[in-house]
This record gives sequence, C-alpha cells and structure tokens, in this order.
Amino acid sequence: ANGYFNSVWSKCIHSSHDFSDMVYVQNYIFNKDVVVQFNSTVGNFVGYTDLGVHNAELWNKDSNMLQQMRAKKDVFCKHNAEIRQSAIADKT
Repeated sequence: ANGYFNSVWSKCIHSSHDFSDMVYVQNYIFNKDVVVQFNSTVGNFVGYTDLGVHNAELWNKDSNMLQQMRAKKDVFCKHNAEIRQSAIADKT
C-alpha cells in the first residue's frame, strides 16, 4: 500500500455506426492523477502537472511520435471497432 502507482490508459470513444466521430485518448497517470494526455481531436499531448507539461513539450517536438499517436485512431480504434461491430452484427 505504501508506494507509487503508474499506469497508461488508452480509450477509443465513438457513438456513430460509421465511426466518423471516433476519438483516441491516451492518459498517462501517476497516483490517480492524469499527468499527460494525448487526444486525437487535439492532435498532440497536453500536460496537467509540471512534469506533464515538460513531457508534453518534449513529445510534441517529436514528429515521429506524434505521427504514431495520431495514427492510432485508425490503426487501433477503427480497426478493432470494425471487428467488434461485424462480430455483433453476425450474431443478430
């Protein structure tokens, strides 16, 4: 119980059947506080603590990292949502 907790949570959010409103969000969390967040709607990292602001500034300068993160909306979110939707549609 005495220690530190660090995690990364990735979420895909959508409400339309064609996934046109798909958003990819990745939160970097330390001790239950979001330190840095990437949101595909914003298109870059946003820091919420001093360390998070520092990391966001560094990561936003890395064009390769930004390109990979922006691609996750299609490569990760839409890809998996299409698989799940077809699996559900096949059963109805």
